[in-house]
Amino acid sequence: MKDFRNKVAAITGAASGMGRTLALELARRGCHLSLSDVNERGLAETASMAAALGVKVTTAKVNVADFEAMTAWADDTARTHGKVNVVFNNAGVALGAFCESVSRKDFEWIMGINFWGVVNGTQAFLPHLKRAGEGHIVNTSSLFGLLATPTQGTYNASKFAVRGYTEALRQELDMMKCGVSATCVHPGGIRTNIARDAKMDASIDKATGGKSEVARAKFDKLLNATSAESAALQILKAVERNERRVLVGMDAKFLDKLVRLLGSAYQPLTTFFAKKSMLG
Repeated sequence: MKDFRNKVAAITGAASGMGRTLALELARRGCHLSLSDVNERGLAETASMAAALGVKVTTAKVNVADFEAMTAWADDTARTHGKVNVVFNNAGVALGAFCESVSRKDFEWIMGINFWGVVNGTQAFLPHLKRAGEGHIVNTSSLFGLLATPTQGTYNASKFAVRGYTEALRQELDMMKCGVSATCVHPGGIRTNIARDAKMDASIDKATGGKSEVARAKFDKLLNATSAESAALQILKAVERNERRVLVGMDAKFLDKLVRLLGSAYQPLTTFFAKKSMLG
């Protein structure tokens, strides 16, 4: 997709962060928008900002983990806008927890949004993208879809799953030659609210001696490497170039090379830094 002008993009998690900046950058390029989130107030703010740039904007409160709701939103988007060209499966949440003790409920919660949200968005929108004749699916994995770290096992599981799913999807779309492609996004530390809004399992408080909020603050600082605006520009450039994946930020690029170089030997390093972060 070389040009976004007069195209229609659907974006999940559009109330803030990378979803909002993607929406605004697409609007600047003349792309019409269908935006969703569970945060109605933030969603309305994003929609107002984007509409001021002269494009058509529609919104819907949608839980990405709900396949029927996602399908209804996709159908409504195609009906209201006349077509859909791009879907950004961007919505995501974080959870700090040890693999041994994480609750089933919390594990299912993060997988429902981070992984099943991507699957639901892909399956709901793909028929519409095919009908448009020119389309792209952009699925957000993470730096933590490239390497694993202690206390992030559930997040790693969801993001590694997104990576595998999207890489397979891209190959299938290449086989189909249907005019639709896919890109997997691996953001490093992006200045968004994901760390500040992350759930923290009681096991984290126990491991840090009651200092889980200190650990959260350190993690948030670590993620404060690349602006959401810069991330959006890098992602859109990758779509224009039809890249299979995009590493967003110097930290993602560096750590990807480190994992490739060291193989599984990277794990003692992440263990050391995780311990240092938790215990000071």
